[in-house]
Amino acid sequence: MNTESPPPSPRERFYRRERQSVPAARAFAREALADWGMRKRSYDIALCVSELATNALVHGVPPGRGFLLRLLPLPYDGGVRVEVHDSGAGEPAVPQTHAREPDEGGRGLLLVSELADKWGVGEREPGKVVWCEFVGGRVGEAP
Repeated sequence: MNTESPPPSPRERFYRRERQSVPAARAFAREALADWGMRKRSYDIALCVSELATNALVHGVPPGRGFLLRLLPLPYDGGVRVEVHDSGAGEPAVPQTHAREPDEGGRGLLLVSELADKWGVGEREPGKVVWCEFVGGRVGEAP
Protein backbone atom coordinates (compact mmCIF):
# COMPACT_ATOMS: atom_id res chain seq x y z
CA MET A 1 0.00 0.00 0.00
CA ASN A 2 1.40 3.40 -0.99
CA THR A 3 1.10 5.85 1.92
CA GLU A 4 2.87 8.75 0.24
CA SER A 5 0.68 11.76 -0.43
CA PRO A 6 0.57 13.12 -3.96
CA PRO A 7 2.51 16.30 -4.70
CA PRO A 8 0.64 19.58 -4.36
CA SER A 9 -1.12 20.98 -7.41
CA PRO A 10 0.80 23.34 -9.70
CA ARG A 11 0.02 27.03 -9.43
CA GLU A 12 0.24 29.75 -12.02
CA ARG A 13 -0.57 33.41 -12.41
CA PHE A 14 -0.32 35.91 -15.26
CA TYR A 15 1.28 39.32 -14.66
CA ARG A 16 1.08 42.40 -16.84
CA ARG A 17 4.10 44.44 -17.86
CA GLU A 18 4.11 46.62 -14.74
CA ARG A 19 6.68 47.43 -12.08
CA GLN A 20 4.50 46.00 -9.28
CA SER A 21 4.37 42.61 -11.02
CA VAL A 22 7.75 41.54 -9.61
CA PRO A 23 6.86 41.92 -5.90
CA ALA A 24 3.43 40.43 -6.63
CA ALA A 25 5.04 37.38 -8.27
CA ARG A 26 7.43 36.98 -5.33
CA ALA A 27 4.52 37.16 -2.84
CA PHE A 28 2.54 34.63 -4.90
CA ALA A 29 5.50 32.23 -4.85
CA ARG A 30 6.04 32.63 -1.10
CA GLU A 31 2.37 31.90 -0.45
CA ALA A 32 2.42 28.77 -2.63
CA LEU A 33 5.64 27.53 -1.00
CA ALA A 34 4.20 28.06 2.48
CA ASP A 35 1.00 26.22 1.51
CA TRP A 36 3.09 23.34 0.19
CA GLY A 37 5.27 23.19 3.33
CA MET A 38 8.42 24.05 1.36
CA ARG A 39 10.51 25.92 3.87
CA LYS A 40 14.04 24.71 3.36
CA ARG A 41 14.86 26.79 0.28
CA SER A 42 11.96 29.22 0.13
CA TYR A 43 14.20 32.32 0.29
CA ASP A 44 16.31 31.11 -2.66
CA ILE A 45 13.22 30.17 -4.66
CA ALA A 46 11.54 33.54 -4.03
CA LEU A 47 14.74 35.36 -5.02
CA CYS A 48 14.93 33.40 -8.28
CA VAL A 49 11.26 34.18 -8.98
CA SER A 50 12.11 37.88 -8.56
CA GLU A 51 15.10 37.64 -10.88
CA LEU A 52 13.29 35.70 -13.61
CA ALA A 53 10.25 37.99 -13.40
CA THR A 54 12.48 41.07 -13.62
CA ASN A 55 14.29 39.63 -16.63
CA ALA A 56 10.97 38.87 -18.33
CA LEU A 57 9.74 42.43 -17.78
CA VAL A 58 12.98 44.12 -18.83
CA HIS A 59 14.01 41.87 -21.71
CA GLY A 60 11.16 39.54 -22.70
CA VAL A 61 7.77 41.19 -22.47
CA PRO A 62 6.78 43.45 -25.37
CA PRO A 63 4.61 46.49 -24.56
CA GLY A 64 1.00 45.57 -23.87
CA ARG A 65 1.82 42.00 -22.90
CA GLY A 66 2.84 40.15 -19.75
CA PHE A 67 4.41 36.99 -18.40
CA LEU A 68 3.14 33.77 -16.86
CA LEU A 69 4.66 32.48 -13.63
CA ARG A 70 4.18 28.76 -13.13
CA LEU A 71 5.22 26.86 -9.98
CA LEU A 72 5.32 23.08 -10.31
CA PRO A 73 6.02 20.72 -7.41
CA LEU A 74 8.44 18.00 -8.48
CA PRO A 75 6.82 14.65 -7.69
CA TYR A 76 10.07 12.70 -7.41
CA ASP A 77 12.01 14.63 -4.76
CA GLY A 78 9.83 17.15 -2.97
CA GLY A 79 11.33 20.02 -4.96
CA VAL A 80 9.88 22.73 -7.12
CA ARG A 81 10.25 23.97 -10.69
CA VAL A 82 9.80 27.68 -11.40
CA GLU A 83 8.87 28.69 -14.94
CA VAL A 84 8.52 32.20 -16.35
CA HIS A 85 6.89 32.29 -19.79
CA ASP A 86 7.14 35.39 -21.96
CA SER A 87 6.55 36.23 -25.61
CA GLY A 88 9.86 37.99 -26.25
CA ALA A 89 12.58 36.84 -28.61
CA GLY A 90 16.15 35.98 -27.69
CA GLU A 91 17.78 33.47 -25.40
CA PRO A 92 18.93 34.60 -21.97
CA ALA A 93 22.42 33.63 -20.87
CA VAL A 94 24.61 34.15 -17.82
CA PRO A 95 26.92 37.09 -18.60
CA GLN A 96 30.52 36.09 -19.25
CA THR A 97 32.35 39.08 -17.84
CA HIS A 98 35.87 39.23 -16.51
CA ALA A 99 35.45 42.65 -14.96
CA ARG A 100 36.07 42.93 -11.22
CA GLU A 101 32.76 44.71 -10.73
CA PRO A 102 29.94 43.60 -13.02
CA ASP A 103 27.57 46.20 -14.43
CA GLU A 104 24.42 46.97 -12.49
CA GLY A 105 22.39 44.79 -14.85
CA GLY A 106 23.04 41.21 -15.84
CA ARG A 107 23.28 39.62 -12.42
CA GLY A 108 19.85 37.99 -12.39
CA LEU A 109 20.73 34.81 -14.26
CA LEU A 110 24.05 34.65 -12.45
CA LEU A 111 22.12 34.49 -9.17
CA VAL A 112 19.71 31.92 -10.58
CA SER A 113 22.59 29.76 -11.82
CA GLU A 114 24.22 29.86 -8.38
CA LEU A 115 21.08 29.28 -6.28
CA ALA A 116 19.10 26.76 -8.35
CA ASP A 117 20.08 23.14 -8.83
CA LYS A 118 19.29 23.39 -12.55
CA TRP A 119 18.11 26.10 -14.90
CA GLY A 120 17.52 26.51 -18.60
CA VAL A 121 15.56 28.05 -21.43
CA GLY A 122 12.87 26.33 -23.48
CA GLU A 123 11.00 27.30 -26.61
CA ARG A 124 7.39 28.33 -26.81
CA GLU A 125 5.41 30.04 -29.52
CA PRO A 126 5.77 32.93 -29.32
CA GLY A 127 8.73 33.50 -27.05
CA LYS A 128 10.43 31.34 -24.46
CA VAL A 129 10.20 29.84 -21.01
CA VAL A 130 13.05 30.36 -18.54
CA TRP A 131 12.99 27.79 -15.76
CA CYS A 132 14.89 26.69 -12.68
CA GLU A 133 14.57 23.72 -10.34
CA PHE A 134 15.24 23.22 -6.66
CA VAL A 135 15.45 19.67 -5.31
CA GLY A 136 14.02 18.77 -1.93
CA GLY A 137 12.39 21.32 0.27
CA ARG A 138 9.09 20.01 1.57
CA VAL A 139 8.85 19.43 5.27
CA GLY A 140 9.65 15.83 6.10
CA GLU A 141 11.29 15.15 2.73
CA ALA A 142 14.93 14.38 2.17
CA PRO A 143 16.94 17.27 0.66
